[in-house]
Amino acid sequence: MSYPRTSRPRRAGAILAAALLLATTACTDQSAPAPAAGTVSVTGPLCAALPTGTEPGNPTALADLPVDQALTWMPTLTTFEAALRTSGLLTDLHQDGITLLAPTDDAFAKKFSDDTWDTLMTRDHDKLRTLLKAHLIAGTHSLDELAAAGTATTLDGVTLTVTRTGDTTRFGDTADAVCADYLATGARIHLVNAVLGPLPTTADGSGHRAH
Repeated sequence: MSYPRTSRPRRAGAILAAALLLATTACTDQSAPAPAAGTVSVTGPLCAALPTGTEPGNPTALADLPVDQALTWMPTLTTFEAALRTSGLLTDLHQDGITLLAPTDDAFAKKFSDDTWDTLMTRDHDKLRTLLKAHLIAGTHSLDELAAAGTATTLDGVTLTVTRTGDTTRFGDTADAVCADYLATGARIHLVNAVLGPLPTTADGSGHRAH
């Protein structure tokens, strides 16, 4: 992402009078850097653990990146990002608009055993793609818009209920949004704390799995 460059004041010539120097300085002040683009606001309990402010990977810095690049800067989505690459679905993310319900690494660890996940990543790519499509929604939708609609249909053809209770927004009866409203080029990304879709849970409950 490129940031505005700061213009250097022009040097006043030695022959200029003090008044002209002051006038030149005043003109230079008018060409100060333009205000930064509006910041991107994300909400949810996990947001505090993710890059903020001017840190690499902060929400505002990611807003101008293609979605596949933005995902690589989000440290809690390494499993989801790797699965999208392995499945070949990354090209689908470059359509006119897409919303991602992105399970965190912890969510995948709680859902799948090592053996199950290795099989999905190495051999059963059709099933992996179906799983990932359960987390993709056509169009770019904020969390407020999804909650107001009350339902959302994912790319695997399933219609999820979207319910808001207090500060919590839940998809289906499974996944809560834990850091919502990241922006990328043509995309919205909402981090969720559970894996959606029909595949059974095979993890042993330890919550620890290499990825």
